[in-house]
Amino acid sequence: MRSTDDFLIFYHLIEQGSFSKAADIVGLTKSVVSKHITRLEKEMGVQLIFRTTRKLTLTEAGKVFFEHARTIYQSVQGAVDAMNGLGDSLSGSIRLTVPTVSGEMILAEAIADFSASYPDIHVHMDLDNSFVDLIDNNFDLAIRTGALQDSSYIARRLVQAQWVICASPAYLVKNGTPKHPQDLDKYNCLAYSHQESGANEWLFKGREADYSVKISGNFSTNNSAALRKAALFNLGLIYVPKVLVADDLQAGTLVEVLPKQVAKSLGIYAIYPYTKLQPLKVKLFIEHIYQFYQRQADNFS
Repeated sequence: MRSTDDFLIFYHLIEQGSFSKAADIVGLTKSVVSKHITRLEKEMGVQLIFRTTRKLTLTEAGKVFFEHARTIYQSVQGAVDAMNGLGDSLSGSIRLTVPTVSGEMILAEAIADFSASYPDIHVHMDLDNSFVDLIDNNFDLAIRTGALQDSSYIARRLVQAQWVICASPAYLVKNGTPKHPQDLDKYNCLAYSHQESGANEWLFKGREADYSVKISGNFSTNNSAALRKAALFNLGLIYVPKVLVADDLQAGTLVEVLPKQVAKSLGIYAIYPYTKLQPLKVKLFIEHIYQFYQRQADNFS
């Protein structure tokens, strides 16, 4: 059976990209790390890396070995994090990636509330609308909307988000209020391009099944805040998550239309890698934001 050190030294070597940097991390000399890799290759009977003066390149066998080395490193690091989290003072860092709309709204307040309770935990939130690989990018978790596609992740649903169609009172006074989805071809429908069903198709409830209606308008954006502003400036109708405009609807600065016919409703999830041992601080963080989202559930549905 291979020593855990074999995997950890190899992991740090590839992650750092040099023998000297890896040596600094594992507390050995550069020559000892080099001899360790040479011995490892000899014992396994395969070449793991191609060495040049400027970089290290994994062989096919090296790629396989590195995947196992990374899993072992994450398990070891997760165990250390979990043990550190058993003390009275939780510390360290939590890295999460979230869509822009989530980060700019509910999550910012939830994280501030969490940090007040755990001031020694540093939370780094990366706003990114693309689906990044959590393991490759060293994230502890992500906030995602919609069905989970990758079975290598575990998901916890935070809340169910209902979508709405709305416009400013001034726009509706000038153009009238649509009574049926088929009426939308007479309106300036502003497209939110950051959604999986396409920017120009709005989903509605049918008697037997949901159906889409193609819309058109003179403005589209992948930024939800800009879309909301456009509606407030009387430009047209928008189809967005209710939470984005909940305060506007309550204040009357935006008015909901076709409320019983809109079909879109998506779960918002906290996801994390299936293979990664979850530290206590991350478990506490997920539970905290779950409770926070639940307290705000009326703004989502």
